[in-house]
Amino acid sequence: MRGIQLSLNQTQKPRLERALERLESLSSKSNPNASVTVADTIPVNYEDGVLKGHGTSELDGQVVATLCGVVERVNKLVYVRALRARYKPEVGDIIVGRVMEVAPKRWRLEINFSQDAVLMLSSMNLPDGVQRRRTAVDELNMRTIFEENDVICAEVRGFQHDGSLHLQARSQKYGKLERGQLLTISPYLVKRRKQHFHHLEQYGIDLVLGCNGFIWVGEHVEAKDDMVEDQANKSEQQNSKSTSSPNLEEQEQTYTPLEIRQNICRTANAVRVLSNLGFNITVEAIMETVNLSSTLNLDIHEMLGAEFCVLTAEREAERRSMLTKRKG
Repeated sequence: MRGIQLSLNQTQKPRLERALERLESLSSKSNPNASVTVADTIPVNYEDGVLKGHGTSELDGQVVATLCGVVERVNKLVYVRALRARYKPEVGDIIVGRVMEVAPKRWRLEINFSQDAVLMLSSMNLPDGVQRRRTAVDELNMRTIFEENDVICAEVRGFQHDGSLHLQARSQKYGKLERGQLLTISPYLVKRRKQHFHHLEQYGIDLVLGCNGFIWVGEHVEAKDDMVEDQANKSEQQNSKSTSSPNLEEQEQTYTPLEIRQNICRTANAVRVLSNLGFNITVEAIMETVNLSSTLNLDIHEMLGAEFCVLTAEREAERRSMLTKRKG
């Protein structure tokens, strides 16, 4: 059952098994030639010419699969994409990482990859927002931007000649992530899409689906223009230095309302439930799971119980069955 470890009772276990079997049968009916296991024959058209790619081999004049996965075809190229593969960075991937080390002119990040990634000081916007050459002063002030254990969002720039993976954060949407939760799931559950940043307005939270399997759920933060913000802060400090209370202002800036904190926890638990069931993590699936828990009037901690996982699997099986009937 996809490695699910839940304390299921005698009625919940067969219900979950039936739901998962139904999901597997629906996926096989939609594309019977998509999923293959080791030694399965892959149907190809030899007249047009075939290029055997990763996960394929030739045996007795036929193309067979050498690993379990999904058959992908790009023109004449046929290859097998493993379902549960480790994260393989591609240029342009949106990732979420944790700062492990502040090194000279660079930060080293843990991104759920076989090696740490590198974010150069020259590959990100400075706090003042001015495009200029980085100086020794900027290097000395690196800890004021990011320090150890900070969670940040960035984009994969590519591999350098030394084999290291380099990142970039040259947009306002990238940078430090605060006041939220960092979740770690299997990277294969997050598919590459056009949009990985999501603002859930009704809950007042931001959702970042990192391609590397790091998911961020946190309080919504408006993207601001650093230059305008700095000028406004300077003018406010000059006009009212003595009248303002810095301690109260700092508390207001760092305080997260209870309702938003509950929404963060509920959304994070929805991600955990979908991950335990082996479902793809999409914003639509997360929203449906959150709405299901709200409809059932479940407390946040009850979402991690066995009954809600079974209900989520049954709901997903019913939804896919309805989609199949509409297409038919």
